[in-house]
Amino acid sequence: MRSNAIPAEFEDLLNAAGRRVLAGTHPLCGALADPRTRFLARADLLDRARVERLRRALESTLADKLELMERPIPPESISGMRHDYGELLPKTSRAHTIYFESKREPGVREAERIGLLRLLRSESFRAFAAALAGRKLARERGVQVLRYSPGDYAGPHNDHHPENPDARGGYIDVHLSLCSPGVAHQWLVYGKGGHFTEIVSVARPASLTAYRLPFWHYVTPLVGKRGQVAGRWVLLGTFLYA
Repeated sequence: MRSNAIPAEFEDLLNAAGRRVLAGTHPLCGALADPRTRFLARADLLDRARVERLRRALESTLADKLELMERPIPPESISGMRHDYGELLPKTSRAHTIYFESKREPGVREAERIGLLRLLRSESFRAFAAALAGRKLARERGVQVLRYSPGDYAGPHNDHHPENPDARGGYIDVHLSLCSPGVAHQWLVYGKGGHFTEIVSVARPASLTAYRLPFWHYVTPLVGKRGQVAGRWVLLGTFLYA
């Protein structure tokens, strides 16, 4: 049975300002169509109480179904160097996730049972992303679920997919971030003008981030408050242009 804390539509997680985005009447509408804007981070578009109920439902039903996703720094990134200042670092990361490629995975079955997949595939989620993008988006989308624990992070990467003809010209990501009270801080750092100069907190209880990819960015290790359980859920939708 689907949890009452997990709505069928993304729209049901929005507050009045978020619904204005969905209706096309908020100043943020079309923000990602501006070539100068690659990234948005907002903590004023979601209903805090509903998002907290969603986070608690995920913790109680899905946390133990997640799998470790770990890409450590390869030793050969040092031992294989042959020239000074010739460092090359692939994307590194550590978090827990669900691999949606197989419907037989326990996490996939549980996400389906509690209604999380229905939420992530809802029409209002696509419509919200399209409102920020300022252009039509494909109906199909990629979805992902992540949970960051203390020490989990995502190293520098740009999310460029030149081998994918549908994605190599760019696409939109929208992340719903749900932090437990035990999170002290976690930051997203991104590039502007060729340097990693921009930084924004992703450790708020209920926030939305939206990306016009590709561009360089990374997420710092999550730090928890002493003696408290700390975790940050990220519910992610990837939308190609129509």
